Amino acid sequence: MPLPRPLPAVDAAALRGLAGGAVHLPGDPLYDEARMPWNLQVDEHPAAVAYPADPHEVSRTVRAAAEAGLRVAPQGTGHGAPPLAGRLGDAVLLRTSAMTGLRVDVAGRTARADAGVLWGDVVTRAGRVGLAGMHMSSPGVGVVGSSLGGGVSWYARRHGLQCSAITAVELVLADGTFVRATEDHDTDLLWAARGGSGGFGVVTSLEFDLLPIRTAYAGMLAWDWQHARRVLTAWGGWTADAPDEVTSVARIFQVPDVGWLPARLRDRKMVMIDAVALGDAETGARTVAPLRALRPEVDTFAQVPASDVAHLQIDPQEPTAVYANSVLVHGLPADAVEALVASAGPGSGSNLLFVELRQLGGALARPAPRAGAMDQLDGSFLVLGVGLDVGTGWSAVREDARRVLDSLAPWASRASYLSMAYEAAARRGWSPAAYDRLQRIRRAADPHGLFVAPQSGAGD
Repeated sequence: MPLPRPLPAVDAAALRGLAGGAVHLPGDPLYDEARMPWNLQVDEHPAAVAYPADPHEVSRTVRAAAEAGLRVAPQGTGHGAPPLAGRLGDAVLLRTSAMTGLRVDVAGRTARADAGVLWGDVVTRAGRVGLAGMHMSSPGVGVVGSSLGGGVSWYARRHGLQCSAITAVELVLADGTFVRATEDHDTDLLWAARGGSGGFGVVTSLEFDLLPIRTAYAGMLAWDWQHARRVLTAWGGWTADAPDEVTSVARIFQVPDVGWLPARLRDRKMVMIDAVALGDAETGARTVAPLRALRPEVDTFAQVPASDVAHLQIDPQEPTAVYANSVLVHGLPADAVEALVASAGPGSGSNLLFVELRQLGGALARPAPRAGAMDQLDGSFLVLGVGLDVGTGWSAVREDARRVLDSLAPWASRASYLSMAYEAAARRGWSPAAYDRLQRIRRAADPHGLFVAPQSGAGD
């Protein structure tokens, strides 16, 4: 990948005085470290990297970038960095990880999280007072980025998308103006923040509802992947009648031999089911009983503190080079299970780390009470293919993922969940009416295209 053009001296001088001096330009000693996102697959070379500590420094950086003829790309952790690849050569990568303020209002059951807060921070703080956030499967994911993108949590089938829990958003617009959007003021920006992914400003903090959840019945069941057809067929039937209080995930997982994974799973090829059921242990046990009847090799289900749920799914925590793509599907009939196992299970030749099926439906299939750019998902399952470069190259990983997704084409939705789809057309992330409104809001907030849109728009 070619390096970006060198910044003119006047541009460099202007940027170096910003963000308390935490600005790194090409050639600086810390530039290479600063530019790398969590997803190390992306080797991007932005014109500069800035680490603002508060909204005032964000505003100054945005204004200086505009004056220098540069664009701005906000980024928290960089889990979702791949859609930005190749688009930052003329941009300031504005890293929000230094903005870590977090407040939990116990009486109001709400949280206020600044742009650098991770879900693990919210889980810990809220858990101490008997509350839970609608966090992602990995505690290392940023609150703001995942919330703007929708947010499918372990409580989603009962409580909907995390973005629908947002009650206020604070952001810096393209002219450097600071705005607080609520149900009473700047309502278009609040609507866009609820699942609109970004591209209309630099979000500096979010306020959102928490849930009064102290414990949940949660755990994992696992079998050798030779049982994949039997287990996934039974799981698909079980999900059709499962109450909204349970959210589950099934995986075909080629488990690597790495230290962060449980010893009894390492270097194994497995089919797994993770689930979280709201309620007491007795109710939860009755709910998962049909899956236990399949005689799993591993069974970790128990009544656990809500804070433990954030660590249920064994995702990598440290920065990792990873490729992911997904498709929303309607139903999981026997033919779909057969196609999935043939493309990713025993004898398939697939090198994907895992193929995951996230159970949707319930509240995710109904319009949320609070209007937003995204208020429901059009599908019964989200099928996600994830791969590492194991020496075959990224093109082979993409081909393995594409083979899985193509095999499910007969059951595929026309919509996409862009937070987990690196190569989907941007229009597919929203309904036509919502997409058009989102574009109007982005143009009004950023008339000159200062902000790098979070999706490339490929296929629009």
